[in-house]
Amino acid sequence: MKSVVLSSGGLDSTTCLGIAVKKFGNENVSTVSIFYGQRHAKELECAKKVADFYKVPHYEFDAAEIMSYSKSALLNSSTENLEKNSYAEQVKKNPRISTYVPFRNGLMLSMAASFADGLYNGEDCEIFIGVHQDDAAVNAYADCSEKFIRAISEAVEVGTYGKIKIVAPFLGKTKADVVKIGLELKVPYELTWSCYERGEIPCGKCATCIDRQKAFELNGIKDPAIMGN
Repeated sequence: MKSVVLSSGGLDSTTCLGIAVKKFGNENVSTVSIFYGQRHAKELECAKKVADFYKVPHYEFDAAEIMSYSKSALLNSSTENLEKNSYAEQVKKNPRISTYVPFRNGLMLSMAASFADGLYNGEDCEIFIGVHQDDAAVNAYADCSEKFIRAISEAVEVGTYGKIKIVAPFLGKTKADVVKIGLELKVPYELTWSCYERGEIPCGKCATCIDRQKAFELNGIKDPAIMGN
């Protein structure tokens, strides 16, 4: 059995990588990152660092042209303002929040499935994605919902003759749950990046920073990525 982890260089996907390596061994695991024109491209650098830490092959693909028509605030080309409050507050203003990137997880999972089926040439393979309950809360990101993941999982499995399966180990779990699992696995959170800004240290004010800080606080520790800053 092989595994491909869809890696953003962030907390959730890196925890997935820790799980995959423990389950299959690093010799059977690869990571994939997708550049889609995101403003916080530092996450791609972190994805490479995380892959190097676990000693697994890392691949990066470009989907920026497809996303170039999007007005998402996460894109370099966007003129939309990046909201500095929680997802719940953002949804009150607009159900389709400014950081939603059109069908991003659908595109990434499809690309990962095609890549994995070619790389492993028909071997059984699990593709890990780190979506969790907080991502789908208040329907901020529809393509993180359990309904969406189960639907695309079925499509991928059918389309690859049953060889490729989508694994979302954190469905129904909170980000705090993810951190708890990662701490037990000694995941290198100091190497990860979640912030939507471009700075050298996390802004602490965007929605993903807010969620990340809360997750570590609920586990009784300070975020390793900002220790000393």
